[in-house]
Amino acid sequence: MNNHPAQWWQRLADGRIQCDLCPRECKLHDGQRGLCFVRERVGEAMVLNTYGRSSGFCVDPIEKKPLNHFYPGSSVLSFGTAGCNLSCKFCQNWDISKSRDTDKLGQQATPEAIAQACVQMGSRSVAYTYNDPVIFAEYAMDVADACHAVGIHSVAVTAGYMHDQPRRAFYSKMDAANVDLKGFTNAFYQELCAATLQPVLDTLVYIQHETNCWLEITTLLIPGANDSDAEITALCQWVVRELGQQVPVHFTAFHPDYKLREVQATPLQTVQRARHIALSEGLHNVFTGNVHDVDGGTTYCPGCRSALIVRDWHQITQYRLTDSNACPDCGTRIAGRFELLQGPLKAFGRQRIPIAFR
Repeated sequence: MNNHPAQWWQRLADGRIQCDLCPRECKLHDGQRGLCFVRERVGEAMVLNTYGRSSGFCVDPIEKKPLNHFYPGSSVLSFGTAGCNLSCKFCQNWDISKSRDTDKLGQQATPEAIAQACVQMGSRSVAYTYNDPVIFAEYAMDVADACHAVGIHSVAVTAGYMHDQPRRAFYSKMDAANVDLKGFTNAFYQELCAATLQPVLDTLVYIQHETNCWLEITTLLIPGANDSDAEITALCQWVVRELGQQVPVHFTAFHPDYKLREVQATPLQTVQRARHIALSEGLHNVFTGNVHDVDGGTTYCPGCRSALIVRDWHQITQYRLTDSNACPDCGTRIAGRFELLQGPLKAFGRQRIPIAFR
């Protein structure tokens, strides 16, 4: 495992090879790598040079992805590789996503080995996370196939920045996705991510309306950058209009990191304000993250507003959904993928378990 034939590229008339995975469309001479650093031209072809290699594996609660309506209380085997196709100045995992040191990819695992590890650890799902799985799509898709063969779900934690053809192939393998909608202006994407907004919106619409993949959205609120009432309102109105009221939206708190160390951490009041705006705009399932906020972590019935799944950080302390995924008080069905928990002690909880492959 290492260099692996890549998909989605073409030869250009000037002799270069163009990567067609994402809107960057990097054009490469022999030996050059794309901005993501992991898709490389070798001779007359393109390869993924991190196939089968990871910066680490860990079993997490599914709520940490964050996914609150995809088998709550279950565990997920999480892993990433290195590199990214965005250049976010506020990256919270920059030591992995911005790494140019492939020696950090110290663990190797075949798709089949990952699937068996999920079975052995009792994980309901595998998550491609820490850096963006778009750039290691071939590896993630092979892992998804191996996991589906043994009844394990696949979860993409992604910025959603990709072209249509690979998007279709990739999400045909995914059972759930949390997509980072990093802001709601093109200026934000251009200035802070070196990217554009529209491809991300296209990905969200595609997932919601043309796949069976369960979708949740996360927006990291950065003080003074994307946290105004007007921008949050516009984002929520777009989600309601284009995706529907039931899509869970997570507003999470930024902490100073990477190239935005001079920006203050997001106050609790900011994420709570964003949640209230989203609820007032008609979204049913809105959560806060990276802060201690039991109210903001709770799933409420959109019909009678009864508390149905109460979370304290990533720990489920109360679970009241019926076996038909409905509110026991008014009968309203709750959107998501659920299975009946036999009390909070059966949930995975807040633990985090690193694992190693030999």
